[in-house]
Amino acid sequence: MKADALTMTDPVLNISAYVVCRDEENMIEACIRSLEFCNEIVIVDSGSTDRTLKIVTALKAEGFPIRLFEREWPGYARQKQFALEQCTSEWCLCLDADERADRALVEALPAHLARTDVNAWRIRFVPYLFGYGYAPPAVRNDAILRLSRKGKAAYDVTRLVHEALQVQGETGTIEQGRLLHRRALTVGEQMRKAVNYSELKAQQLFNARKGPRRSRLLLNGWLYFLRLYFGRRMFLCGWAGYIQARTVAVYSFMTEAALLQMYAAEQDRSEPDPDDVFLHPARN
Repeated sequence: MKADALTMTDPVLNISAYVVCRDEENMIEACIRSLEFCNEIVIVDSGSTDRTLKIVTALKAEGFPIRLFEREWPGYARQKQFALEQCTSEWCLCLDADERADRALVEALPAHLARTDVNAWRIRFVPYLFGYGYAPPAVRNDAILRLSRKGKAAYDVTRLVHEALQVQGETGTIEQGRLLHRRALTVGEQMRKAVNYSELKAQQLFNARKGPRRSRLLLNGWLYFLRLYFGRRMFLCGWAGYIQARTVAVYSFMTEAALLQMYAAEQDRSEPDPDDVFLHPARN
């Protein structure tokens, strides 16, 4: 799948795009250039030490309608909520720095923005895979809420991961066009990401006192792989699709494993320390 670039002749829409980022010098420029159709671009940086801020500043000087904020990282949901609150347009579009809006999506937007009965829209994603490129249209990708009417959506700031918009009113799905997820992760990078996300997700479940789910520990990893590889047709991407499905499915298993261990650690703290026999022999 090939991505078509926008041109400066494309119409400007009443949309504020918002992007939270840190150290994204290799990704941020293409993201912003893909948002030429927006009349405002809100960038919230959480302490970049590479060239990210220089790139953003240069694009602002070039004429992009950028408003740049620098803010310490409070967590995914809280940072995105802050960025959303800075938006001033009628519609607000969330992108990560490694995502791009393709031409078909831009062309489909005016008709959807004109709908008065819908307050938020889901947009489908296309991953970029090592050794393959963007997945073909036949792959069934997620549709995620990313475009919302100003004042009609907010993030649940209690969530540690998988922050999602909570919408007042009706939602819909834009079937034309895609958000392109450009970053292709190595297996090592994918595993580090899975560890980070699974620990946050498990902590979120633990905080909500969701008990250990042993059946999910046994089955979820395999079921998630089958859903990705066959249900969403990642097999169409050859070995690259197989690797993607296997590595992403690890996250599901690790979440359940981490949650079980959190409860086990809590129980261990309430019981006598097995090392007491060595550290305090007089008590035994």
